[in-house]
Amino acid sequence: MKRVTIKVKVDNLPEFERRMREIDLEFEPTLYQHDRVYVPRGYKRGMNLPRLVMRTEMKSVDQPAKYKLILKRHIEDSGIEITDRSEIKDYSEIVNMIHQLGFVLATEVSRRRKRIVLGETSRIYLDKVDKLPGYYVKIETSLDEKDKVSEVMEDLQRTLKLFHLSKKEISHESYFEMIQKNDIMGVK
Repeated sequence: MKRVTIKVKVDNLPEFERRMREIDLEFEPTLYQHDRVYVPRGYKRGMNLPRLVMRTEMKSVDQPAKYKLILKRHIEDSGIEITDRSEIKDYSEIVNMIHQLGFVLATEVSRRRKRIVLGETSRIYLDKVDKLPGYYVKIETSLDEKDKVSEVMEDLQRTLKLFHLSKKEISHESYFEMIQKNDIMGVK
C-alpha cells in the first residue's frame, strides 16, 4: 500500500485537543505499541531500503497482544512510503527469519497511540513516544493510482492548519531515527 505521511511535534497539547473537540473529532482508546525496527546491514537514510518492524500491540493488559510484521520503504524522491503488514502468530520464528535475511535490530520504539479514522483512506494519530519529548501528530493517507502526491501533501498540510500546527514543523525522520539521534547525542 502506498501512503503519504506527515508528522509534526505538538507544542501545545491542550490547545491541540481543544481544536479536535471543536471540530467533533474524537480519538479511539489508547493502543500500546512496541516496535522492534530491523534494517539491512549498511542501512542509511535516503537509500530507499526497506525496514522490517515487529510490532506488539495491546489495547489493555487484560487482553491478548497482537503481533504484526510490517514492511516500510520510504521512496525519498517521491514522498511516498510503501507499507505492507501482516498479523503473525509465531513472533520468535519471524524474528529468526528476519535475522536470516540479513536484517539487524536498529532500535526499539515504544509508544502510546490514539487514532482517528477519517473515511477509508486517512488516519490521524496522536503519539507519545518513549525516549522522545512531547507528543506528535501523524497524519497519513493511502494513495490510489489516480492520486497525485503533491496534491495529497497539500491537503495534509491544510489539515495541519486546521489544528493550528505548522507545516514548518514537519519532521521527515521516522521515530526510530529520532530515537537513534537522541541516543547518539545522549538526550534522555
